[in-house]
This record gives sequence, structure tokens and C-alpha cells, in this order.
Amino acid sequence: MEESILKVSNLSKSYFRKKALDNFDMEIGEGKIVGLLGPNGSGKSTFLKIVAGILRKSSGEVLIDGNELGVYTKSIVSYLPDKNYLYKWMKIKDAFSYFRDFYSDFDYPRAEELLKFMNLDMESKVTSLSKGMLEKLHLVLVLSRRSRLYILDEPLGGVDPTTREKILDTIINNFSKKSSMIITTHLVNDIERLFDDVVFISNGKNVLSGSAEELRNEKDMSIDELYREVFKDA
Repeated sequence: MEESILKVSNLSKSYFRKKALDNFDMEIGEGKIVGLLGPNGSGKSTFLKIVAGILRKSSGEVLIDGNELGVYTKSIVSYLPDKNYLYKWMKIKDAFSYFRDFYSDFDYPRAEELLKFMNLDMESKVTSLSKGMLEKLHLVLVLSRRSRLYILDEPLGGVDPTTREKILDTIINNFSKKSSMIITTHLVNDIERLFDDVVFISNGKNVLSGSAEELRNEKDMSIDELYREVFKDA
């Protein structure tokens, strides 16, 4: 029986009268990469922020590594938001120091290795980086933590197709089978080769989920084609 790293039951989140998540359910086993797929406003980012410990849930249960959300779960979740969060005064080496001070699981030698692979320079100022380079830096920082659960919110939005392949290979090569990963993306066609499982989310609900391979076989279409079919009216 594979261990469950994330188990979500009847999770709801309301902003005033609007329900961002509506009795959302999801479970992720150890060593799985899961695509969380849905149109804008479907509840993806809200869900990720709750799991990362940034937002409070309204109701329901979220267990990470068997524990309720709290100090411990924050320490084992490595979160890549879809916005830049580094200070403008920083050079890349400052960002590394920041992560090393903040996270006890930050693997500095691994980060240096990944930085080299991404062709980034320690002395570069964060403000001098292009959008694609900044995304590569964020990914280096997040993947250099020895976490149990990695959460990547739109990791490839500003990256050209050639670099995209490089980053996907980086994710695969640096992924531990003792960990799990959730990726949200609109670039389903480019990323679906990574997915073990997929969850389609619409209006805060899990509308379809399962093994990526089984869904491909059952529906006789790629995950990208299935995405377009599920959300054609969205």
C-alpha cells in the first residue's frame, strides 16, 4: 500500500459570498507527480496556497504526511508561487543565503549545481533577469529543498520552448521518489509527459481525476485533448 503524502477531504474556501473551493477532494501517493488542471478562476491557486499554509481553509480536512496543516507541514512543503517574491536588492547569491537561512532542508550544493545547469550566475542581480531567467531561478530555489511535497504554480509561463524542455528534465532528474509534486499549468501539451495522475478542477470541485495513463487509454485521447474536452464551455 503506497503512502499518502496529501489527503484532502471536503475542502471548502469562501471569500465573502464566492466559493473558491467547494467540497474539494484529492489524494496524492508518495512519488507521484500530479497535474492540477483547470481554467482561470477554477480554484487552483487558492488550493495551492491553503496546502502551502498561506491561506486558511473555511472547512474540510487537509493532511500532509498524515499531519494537519501547521508548522510541521509548512516545513515539508516547497512552494513555487506564480509571482516573484524575491527582494529587488538581491543578487542570486543573496537569494541562496535567504533560502539557506530560512529553510533547514535547503541543499546548497544541489542549488549551485542546478544554477550552473540553468546557465545562471551567482553575481547576477534579480532585477536584471528576464522573466524566463527569473522563473529558472525560482525553480532552482524550490527544487533545492529536500521536501516531501513540491507545489509548482505555473512554473513555465514565461519560458521559451527550448528552455522548457530543459526545465522539465530538471524536474524529473531532481525528483525524489519519497516526495510528491503538484503542478498547475495551462501548457498541458508540453508538460503532460510528467504527470502520473491528473485532477481536473472547475468551480472549486474535482470534476475528473485519475491515473494519466488510464485516462488516456479509457478516453482514447491525450491529457491535453481531454483538458480541452472537459473545459470546452469554460
